[in-house]
Amino acid sequence: MDPLNTLGNISSPDQAEKLFKVKLDSTQSAKMAKIKHPEVLIRIANAIALCRPSKIFINTGSEQDKETIRKIALEKGEELALAMSGHTIHFDLAGEQGRIVDRTYYIAEPQDLVSSLANRMPPEKAAKEIEKHMSGIMENLTMIVGFYMRGPVGSPVANPALELTSSAYISHSAELLYRNAFDNFDREVEQKGYFFTNVHSEGLNRTEDLPHARVFMDRKYQTTYAWKCTYAGNTLLLKKGNHRFAVDKAVYQDRGRELSEHMFITGIGGPGGRTTWCAGAAPSGCGKTTTAMAGNVFIGDDLAQMWIAQDGSIRTINPENGIFGIVEGVNDEGDPLLMKVLRQPGCEVIWSNVLMDEKLKPHWVGNMEPAPEKGINFQGEWHQGKTNEKKELIPISHPNSRCTLASDNLDNFSPEATNPDGVVTRIFTYSGRDADTMPPVWVAKNPDAGVVIGACIVSATTATEVGVTGIKRAPWANAPFIPGALGDYMDAQFKFFNNPDIKKHFKPVMAGLNYFLTHQARGGDSSKLLGEKRDVKVWLAWLERYAHNEVGYLSTPIGNLPCHKDLAELFEQIIDKDYPRSLYDMQFALYTVKIIQRIELQEKAYAKEENFPEKLFEILAVQKTALLNLKEKIGDVIMPDYFENLI
Repeated sequence: MDPLNTLGNISSPDQAEKLFKVKLDSTQSAKMAKIKHPEVLIRIANAIALCRPSKIFINTGSEQDKETIRKIALEKGEELALAMSGHTIHFDLAGEQGRIVDRTYYIAEPQDLVSSLANRMPPEKAAKEIEKHMSGIMENLTMIVGFYMRGPVGSPVANPALELTSSAYISHSAELLYRNAFDNFDREVEQKGYFFTNVHSEGLNRTEDLPHARVFMDRKYQTTYAWKCTYAGNTLLLKKGNHRFAVDKAVYQDRGRELSEHMFITGIGGPGGRTTWCAGAAPSGCGKTTTAMAGNVFIGDDLAQMWIAQDGSIRTINPENGIFGIVEGVNDEGDPLLMKVLRQPGCEVIWSNVLMDEKLKPHWVGNMEPAPEKGINFQGEWHQGKTNEKKELIPISHPNSRCTLASDNLDNFSPEATNPDGVVTRIFTYSGRDADTMPPVWVAKNPDAGVVIGACIVSATTATEVGVTGIKRAPWANAPFIPGALGDYMDAQFKFFNNPDIKKHFKPVMAGLNYFLTHQARGGDSSKLLGEKRDVKVWLAWLERYAHNEVGYLSTPIGNLPCHKDLAELFEQIIDKDYPRSLYDMQFALYTVKIIQRIELQEKAYAKEENFPEKLFEILAVQKTALLNLKEKIGDVIMPDYFENLI
């Protein structure tokens, strides 16, 4: 059962055309006439029939259309103009400052395999919910219809997608984050043989409606539905909603040839002016944008589509064309290129859930600037010292406050981002908010062990998910977006990175990254980081040299670690900083008890999954046995010099 076509009750292009004649004015009809693909027409018509908008605006991506969308966003009050030209601010409901994971469902038959980490609902029940809440939801509102590509037009792994929304803020955001492909949409759909459909309405946008807000994802018909919510992670369905469909495609249609990952893409400079491309996974709120910007040239900070090209290389594109980035902690010291866009005129930026002061200037936690005495933020009027009902201080901005901007505003933006052939990617990193266990960087000894690094990400939770706290596993930093069984996803990872078509000189370097280690974790009494945010430039530089066999390494049970000599040279060369042996020892000592506990956590969790690849358990068992032997022989803490003496 396809809820959209069933509820809209339009099954032919002729029926769609008749509806368009009634609902579209002459200007919008002329634009719509350029779209010919019958399935696209039927999908749009059924969304109109279901939601019953008072007006329809066809967004072709022209400058005139973009300006119209900006004006609608301001007129509706979805955005407010800030002092700096081109800057606006959007506030979500106080109770919707992140993904509503408890109200997000896959539409699935009982026999369908769905991730054990997700909610599900059968099609008949979902259709009733959609009809109840979306029928007529756009009355007295304008539906904006957008035609996008998730990736450069012509790329083999780019996805065509429709965005149908009553929110001008969401449409405005889509214009910054994605490629409007109105002129190429028919051809891309014809060539690809599919397209994604996204239907959203904020409705009346009232606090009392939020408990009834839902996000539904129909994998069979590649359609998402969202209502009574405005946070972009729930409503900009081109993003994580369609990312889920792209994951499905990689796992169940192109297994071993394609992957869809929650990864940044950055280029790391090496000797002789070369650039080595790196893709890295990290849960939202765990420094992914910062790490992406630590490279020399930038393509993306959140999502990556990759495939094995005919030349035997792994190629990667960014399905997005912009940044929807967390701003807490963004400042001149750690993020100078991003701060230049945010604080200097000339760029278009949508802010969300930061504080707007009386001079219409945005402020946020961690910007290292003087804070205003009062203003308006995510919960309404704010002043220094204001508390909530629990007598807790209300911060100047929400931890999940965002900035939305087009990537080509950044000084280090790479033109390769527009290349439909993607970039040759050699390095793959996996990281989380790990305060006490793993070293800053370690490299898997083979692709299978690299897949296991990704599967074993553990992180402190962040503000990106409503109502989620504590420490949790975050497999591949992609688990919330894996629709099917985790075992199938892991099998796809093993098959992809071991694909015999990958040429030897393109073999992947797969590594763990962790720059959240604290002094407390290594015998100190401070909760401060054991190092600095900018140190990630060095960890990436070392991986770049490792990929080209230009540095040595220490072989350990968890993987290969850098040698102090190489790191000290890179610290001086890359960030002009001393790197004493004492700090190296603290960062790269193996704390066997904690690492063994981490392994056992993964073994226990994955044992609950059905049909899970035994390879994971075999690799973890080998690592645990080796660590137990070292613990018995040497003690709880293994210093790097032990492994140096084995060289």
